[in-house]
Amino acid sequence: MMANKRVLAFFVVSIILFASSPIASHQKCVVEAVEGEQFVTRKQRNEAEAHAFEELRKQGQDEVGHTAEAAALRHYQLRKKKRKGLLGKKEKSLAEVLFPGVAAELYTPDEDVFMMTDLVQSKKTHVPFEYYDLPVCPAPPLADFRRRHRTQRKNLGARLQGVELKPAPFTLKVKQNQPCRKLCTMDIGPRKVRWLRKLVERQYRVHVTFDSLPVLMRSSELNYAVRGYPVGFKAPPSYTGLTHDEYFLYNHLKFTITYLDEPNGEGIYITGFDVHPVTLAHDDSTCNGDSSYSPKNSPSTYLTLRTGTIGEELKVTFSYEVEWVPSELPWEDRWDVYLIGSPDDDIHFFAIVNSLMIVLFLTGAIATIMIRTLRKDITTYNEMSMLEDGQDETGWKLLHGDVFRPPSYWPMALSVLVGNGAQIGVAFFISMLAAVLKLLNPIKKGHTLTALVVLYVLSGCVAGYVSARVYKFCDAKNWKMNTVMTAMALPGVLVGIFTVLNVFLSFAGAATAVGFVTLLALFALWVCVSAPLVFIGAFFGLKAPKLEVPTKTNQIARYVPELPWYGSPPVSCILGGILPFGSVCIELFFIMSALWLHQIYYVMGFLLAVLLILAATCAQVSIVMAYLQLCSEDHRWWWKSFFNCASAGIYLFLYSLWFLVSRLELVGVLPVVVYLTYMSMISVLFSIFCGSVGFMCAFAFNKTIYGALKVD
Repeated sequence: MMANKRVLAFFVVSIILFASSPIASHQKCVVEAVEGEQFVTRKQRNEAEAHAFEELRKQGQDEVGHTAEAAALRHYQLRKKKRKGLLGKKEKSLAEVLFPGVAAELYTPDEDVFMMTDLVQSKKTHVPFEYYDLPVCPAPPLADFRRRHRTQRKNLGARLQGVELKPAPFTLKVKQNQPCRKLCTMDIGPRKVRWLRKLVERQYRVHVTFDSLPVLMRSSELNYAVRGYPVGFKAPPSYTGLTHDEYFLYNHLKFTITYLDEPNGEGIYITGFDVHPVTLAHDDSTCNGDSSYSPKNSPSTYLTLRTGTIGEELKVTFSYEVEWVPSELPWEDRWDVYLIGSPDDDIHFFAIVNSLMIVLFLTGAIATIMIRTLRKDITTYNEMSMLEDGQDETGWKLLHGDVFRPPSYWPMALSVLVGNGAQIGVAFFISMLAAVLKLLNPIKKGHTLTALVVLYVLSGCVAGYVSARVYKFCDAKNWKMNTVMTAMALPGVLVGIFTVLNVFLSFAGAATAVGFVTLLALFALWVCVSAPLVFIGAFFGLKAPKLEVPTKTNQIARYVPELPWYGSPPVSCILGGILPFGSVCIELFFIMSALWLHQIYYVMGFLLAVLLILAATCAQVSIVMAYLQLCSEDHRWWWKSFFNCASAGIYLFLYSLWFLVSRLELVGVLPVVVYLTYMSMISVLFSIFCGSVGFMCAFAFNKTIYGALKVD
């Protein structure tokens, strides 16, 4: 009994330590801790470089400009992101980090080139639109489109994300400046004007790319750089002198393309792609062929986004200009400006270290307490069994005839959930491993999502095999239904929810609304690939011998006494889910920022480490909870071992609600529905994976300890 109390006390202390550790604090605390440590690491670096950095900062040097000083500041700020090797002593460029194996593309002078359109999206609403959904000039003829762009095909992930490569209406020639040029004049009706005003209100930004570089709005004076340009802006009455807010449309774009000459003079490499939007009410005097004329934002020439008094259409003339500027910035460093201001790798590192220290502490304490306790118990029980006048059995040995009794409730559901959890874990682990090995490119849109979907489908054999083995051990007979439910239940629910959500997105005209062909492809992957693989895995699982256990099950189930407060749901589930969720909560902040705040996330090595830490934490929590339950003479551990770890999914969903309230500023009902729907699906998958790990580890633990007993 004293040993059991020590185990329980240690488990509670572990939770308290987690709650008081930096992991449970806000990200700001971690940032401050990292900044405090940077002074120590900075002293170990080259003192001249550190001194120069400080001097430039004191002089007010910006970090986003095209000057050599700004590039040096960026290089110094991002030096930790450019490390490679086991000890991180070698340096490489961010191009090698973000685009492994991608070579620079050479452009020849006077070559016709095109910009590429991307999504029109906002952080205030996760309902993006395509570029040509806006009232803009039509795309150039496809006959003029570059051959290499015509050969690009959208992958499945890009289709699910609504990304489609289309040429922008802006035509340009390499190294030829384009003065202000009128593209077209559009008549925008009242309905479209109201829609544009809503886009401006919700801060939508237009994204285009050139040579794979997203367009940037940057200001050296304000030291900021942000991807995309706004559709327009809203001016308050204090600015316009009116009694209401006024909306203005950006209809003129000033593009600046910086380039680096190839050493042999054969062409150029693109090193920067900037835009400066201008709102301009065109007339005959604007963009009339004068090469020295360049529109500027002036209140007297703003283009008001409103129709006439009787609802007349709004005439808008779209125009653009292009300036090519030589630069000394190496092609390899052109991505530096995009990551300025992103969380430093030290934050990820310290988050992993904090989680790992708790896991190691938990592991060491479990190993010490559990091994000593179990060894003493096993030795005592075995000695008692050798005595001729054997004494009454006490503790968890009493359950040797019931511990492997199959669950009396829903054994099929348990088998299906454990099998699906194994499938999720295998698919995610292989995806992250492929990303770490540079087989996947996390920056290229859709690649990681495609890999996850394809690997999840191909891992169907794992789900079928694990589910069949568990179901066969439960001595259940309806193996056909078990196999069908393993193949259809979870994917069917996910596809059904996704389809219903897709209907609402289609009515809203969102770019992420999936077309019928893509839905048909998903259905074909499910029915024609995943389901047959589940059947194949189930076939081998049923053909395999039944899982062997060291004890025989009694015919009559043992009475379960009243359990202590920590041993019965929902308290056991509440306690069990804290540590698994806590081991990933800080990295989860960066992942959700990338998903919902459009930030760049590329540290797949940290994500793989978090996955392994999560699995280890689930295993340890499951073992502790299973041991405490057995010591309470409760042999009904099957479902409890699953839910004790699966409850981490509830914490994940609660965390997503906190993220919604504190970090997102969503406007409208549909964006909130989209967010909650996807986070619910993610939480369910997370819960099933954790529960599956907890169940399998508890089963292995029980086999191990009862296999060490000498039972008649």
